[in-house]
Amino acid sequence: MTVSSGDHPLQQLVLKIHSRCDLACDHCYVYEHADKSWKTRPVVIGQDTVRRTAARFATYAREHDLASVTVILHGGEPLLAGPARLRAICAEFSSALAGIAELELKIHTNGVQLSRRHLDVFREYGVLVSVSLDGDQAANDRHRLDRRYRSSYHRVLRAIDLLRTEEYRHLFGGLLCTVDVANDPVAVHDSLSALEPPRIDYLLPHSTWDTPPPRGSSGSATPYADWLLAVFDRWTEQGRKVRVRTFDSVLSTLRGGPSLTEAMGLAPSDLAVVETDGSFEQVDSLKTAYDGAPATGYHVDEHTFEQVARHPGVQARQRGLLGLSETCRACPVVESCGGGLYAHRYSSEREFDNPSVFCADLRALVDGIAERITDRALSPAVLDPEALRFARQELDRALLAYANKRLAGHPDWDATWPALLRLDADRSTAEHLNRVLSHPYLRAALRHAEAAHITAARFARVAVAAAVHAHAPAAAGLGATGPGAAPADPRHPDPARAGAGGGGRERAGSRRPHRRRDVPVRGRPTQRRLAAVDSAEGGGSRAASHRRRGPPPCRLSGPRHRPAGPCRAQRVPRAAADRLRAAGGAGGRDGRRPQRPAGRRRHPARRRGRGAARRRRPGRAGRGRRLRTRRLRKGVAPSGAPGPAGRPARDDRSACAGQPGRPAAHGGRRGAERRGVLGP
Repeated sequence: MTVSSGDHPLQQLVLKIHSRCDLACDHCYVYEHADKSWKTRPVVIGQDTVRRTAARFATYAREHDLASVTVILHGGEPLLAGPARLRAICAEFSSALAGIAELELKIHTNGVQLSRRHLDVFREYGVLVSVSLDGDQAANDRHRLDRRYRSSYHRVLRAIDLLRTEEYRHLFGGLLCTVDVANDPVAVHDSLSALEPPRIDYLLPHSTWDTPPPRGSSGSATPYADWLLAVFDRWTEQGRKVRVRTFDSVLSTLRGGPSLTEAMGLAPSDLAVVETDGSFEQVDSLKTAYDGAPATGYHVDEHTFEQVARHPGVQARQRGLLGLSETCRACPVVESCGGGLYAHRYSSEREFDNPSVFCADLRALVDGIAERITDRALSPAVLDPEALRFARQELDRALLAYANKRLAGHPDWDATWPALLRLDADRSTAEHLNRVLSHPYLRAALRHAEAAHITAARFARVAVAAAVHAHAPAAAGLGATGPGAAPADPRHPDPARAGAGGGGRERAGSRRPHRRRDVPVRGRPTQRRLAAVDSAEGGGSRAASHRRRGPPPCRLSGPRHRPAGPCRAQRVPRAAADRLRAAGGAGGRDGRRPQRPAGRRRHPARRRGRGAARRRRPGRAGRGRRLRTRRLRKGVAPSGAPGPAGRPARDDRSACAGQPGRPAAHGGRRGAERRGVLGP
């Protein structure tokens, strides 16, 4: 959510170059509303004022390192200044800002006076021309009459036709239309869009809580929203061929983008106004609020744009959410609405601490546009299982393509990706690949696309697993050193089955390898898991992992010590050894059980048949004392004392077979003699 501190630089300057107008529009905020300061101002801006304004604006742009600035020539009616004065003003600003910031010049006009002489000046300096027009002739003549109460419609159309010619087409900036709910919205939009403007800007009539806008005769609580939504529907029906700034702004903010107009959204204001007498003002729409509302007390001869930017009135329009009323801050559409135009919030009781006088209309407009762009139709995957399966497969492939885009170029991934493509291209294996990829954990891995070596190894295993299900040699594409490479298994020439650790047989019609059940399995869960392994060389046996990496630390001796050899708890159980021998694996002499190497003894704890980590049970607290007494009688000294016959004393916690840290209770003196710890 947009929260601004109010330090946004000024990038737009509205320059009032003429304070009078040749039309008498009854909704004009300059002449028909509360502020009457225009009567005391010079009719035309002086060239000295233009020069000082351009110099100060260039200095401000340089100090703030602005990349681009905009100067809008305004009035009154700016064309009344004449082509010569317009050329001098454009030349002054172009010269002052050259090499400092990119200058964009614009002019807002009613178009009545527009001629080729004006357009030649605008073409020379690249001035964009925006023309005010309220729709068809009936709509436009409702308000836009000249001072003799004559229609201005055909004169404005003549100016627009001139702008539409090939010579001046690039200068056409767009049309400005003030909304009147008494007009037909579809007819208004059709008449404006028929002129092929690059942009249309629909403006709400300037109003306050003290002077509310006309509500029309429809009886609707939100007539302006209804009017604009009718235009939105027509705009959408026509394919949105022309840009409409109000709609574009709402669509942008609904999708998380920025606001495109000061009238809606939380974007900070970046605009200052210089009147024909050189005085600085705030945005001139404040003339609607009360007499003197836009005044700052600053003048271009004595003050800088930096001082104007820090004026409290300017700062108030840059605070974003913090500058809104409590009602607006709690509104769910505040990001799109932004509290409306600042001038429209005014009331004599609470000043600007109010929602917009168009609050209900703005809320209805945003909600209406949001409803129209939201697709509420149910996806076919909701009702059709086959469509759901297809949608999931499409998601899997999209995520795989995303992972390939991120990880392409990594050696492991480049070895894995072709194998996945081969499996997907073959109809006999694609179904099995789909089944493996549909696992939710794999989808999460695809979506996040971790480090290349982790993701590549994971999906190398995916390729191997799919090949195992499909009985296809997919691992051949991974290479002997690839991330999915499996150890060779002479019993299975298929590298996919060997890589999966498959030495076991498969049940007929089964989708996964069948665990052998012909060997009775007894003992603890560890033994049952070990006995279920089909091959010591297939990568799935703990015994095989012990032979490759060496035995892990003994569970009884603690994690800090690694025994010289595996204890009984870490050896392959008898059932697993029998299965290894039956499968042709490494066995003992003459097919008997593998012999223990010299020096390895059965762990004393295994004699009890309870495992190496037997818990102490109640009633056995005195056993340790009896064992210590027995060892003292047999010549084993306690920890730290010399033993009999000059033998070195052993720690009371001596380990079996040279493993330190094992309790001495396991085996006593006889066990120690057998292990060679004590003499005979």
